[in-house]
Amino acid sequence: MNKELLAVAKGLKPADLVVTNGKIVNVYSGEIYDGGVAVCGDTIAAVGDVSYCIGEGTKIIDAEGKYITPGFLDGHIHPESSSLAMRPFAEGVLLHGTTGIMTDLHEVGVVAGLEGIEACLKEAEGTDLKVYFIVPSHVPFAPNLETSGGKFDPEIIRKALQRQDAVGLSECVGHYVLAEHPELLESIGDTLSMPGKTAQGHLPGIYGPNMAACAAAGITTCHESFCEQDVYERLRNGIHLQLREGSAARNMTLGLLQAVMKSGVDTANVSIVTDDLHTCDLKDRGHLDDALRTAFGQGLSFLKGIQFVTINAARAFQMENKIGSLTPGRRADINITTGAEDFKVLTTIAGGKQVTENGQLIVHYETPKHEPCLLNTVHFVNPITADSFKMKAPEGAKKVKVMCMDTLPYIPFTSRRDVELNVVDGVIQCDTEQDVLYIAQVERHGKNGNIGKAFMGGFHIKGGALASSVGHDNHNIIVMGDSFEDMALAVNRVAELGGGQVIVRDGKVAAEVAYPICGLMSDLSLDELAAQKKALNAVAYEMGTPIQIPFMFLCFICLACIEAYAVTDKGFIDVEKGEIIDPIVGVVE
Repeated sequence: MNKELLAVAKGLKPADLVVTNGKIVNVYSGEIYDGGVAVCGDTIAAVGDVSYCIGEGTKIIDAEGKYITPGFLDGHIHPESSSLAMRPFAEGVLLHGTTGIMTDLHEVGVVAGLEGIEACLKEAEGTDLKVYFIVPSHVPFAPNLETSGGKFDPEIIRKALQRQDAVGLSECVGHYVLAEHPELLESIGDTLSMPGKTAQGHLPGIYGPNMAACAAAGITTCHESFCEQDVYERLRNGIHLQLREGSAARNMTLGLLQAVMKSGVDTANVSIVTDDLHTCDLKDRGHLDDALRTAFGQGLSFLKGIQFVTINAARAFQMENKIGSLTPGRRADINITTGAEDFKVLTTIAGGKQVTENGQLIVHYETPKHEPCLLNTVHFVNPITADSFKMKAPEGAKKVKVMCMDTLPYIPFTSRRDVELNVVDGVIQCDTEQDVLYIAQVERHGKNGNIGKAFMGGFHIKGGALASSVGHDNHNIIVMGDSFEDMALAVNRVAELGGGQVIVRDGKVAAEVAYPICGLMSDLSLDELAAQKKALNAVAYEMGTPIQIPFMFLCFICLACIEAYAVTDKGFIDVEKGEIIDPIVGVVE
């Protein structure tokens, strides 16, 4: 029992900090009323008329009639997708009013296992951002279809769940639940046997009896919703609806939010998450504050919107008694904001400490010395040359029919297109006039030297190659281009950087960004990294791509759990069947 907190609440001792003269957004009662918030240490002591808590030594922040809201919570985000190390990432989201995140750091786990994740969590402890750990449910994410560096099995998961900051099990894939994958079911059971821990879901395209089965298995959330039917399917089965408004997938405006608003459903089980947030979006648009501006523009009420990124997000993890509201006994995460018409976060207090003022960051976190497990993570078994990417045609063929996977321009979902390609000296040739490029993934964890190969459409680049050591959910090196030589140069340059993203044009490196931390992240500041990535994207635009964030889309082409096709180090994947297939359909006579 914190007797000092009780003393402040009763008026027997002055508060450390008091926010006064504001409009309290009470996410429990659904009211907005005049008042303030008193803080003792890192905890809220009182709300409303808190003038009695002011005394000698109390720091006073005048809200000047603006709204006082809880700090924002993102219930599903992968910080690694921002390409920022944990400390610059914390600075970036705190600036926009996000004071807490729920994350599995799955991408780090793919490369460096639990040891790597724990190293990143330790680095995050040196910031004012509260990070809650959702343990990865399985690594590799698609067993037998990809090679990863790290591994999570039930024994490792049980160990990770014992961490004080562990709040649940992440991204339990519905199709694996339905197939009764034994290790996944074991880990779900272990999770639910621990008080306060939840099993988070990944349930795209699941309806009816299959959704009932996932709910019965203990899955309580899903961030993979794409249509109005998904809204009802989740809420009616007791599945918390996480409206995703990220960079690679802005789903909230696909009719999801409108369905929530027009139906009159209880919104206590609805929140907004970002999932994957691009560096440039964080720099130019913001984080959950940007998602709220979108929601308000769709007609969502101010109070509902604030609930979606505070108490509702906490409720999804059974943590509303600790975070997510301006109520006594909760963590002192507080924002001062403008209203819905021109929504901005002006001042943020995280854990009782003021971190921003008038929209400016007033804290800075020094770059830590990284643990060795996070560095030097690119290891090839064999040399990479132009020949590494050549796909042989059946003997004697002059032309072949192949399956080309096309990405949509606004979300990295792929579909099949059959095309005819020429064969030269036994090697199948790409065809940029038909928008058919070579694509491959090179195993980079030093395990087997695999290279999976396929054909790609939708990117429309000409005259070079793009390569990235960020490649969900295995983070081998993904490379795409119209020249074998340029592809080899790009991949080898990524390795020289210790990980990163590279564009080669006509035999020369034209742009690059280094990610020395697990081949995923950089210690650069948000401003510095965003500038480098904008320069990288600019070259890709010059090469013809219409995709706004081409490298983030490229990263998802190796995700073997999102429809309909993918390429991993093991080959061309039919996602629905969960099988490696041959992209060559047959010989054209």
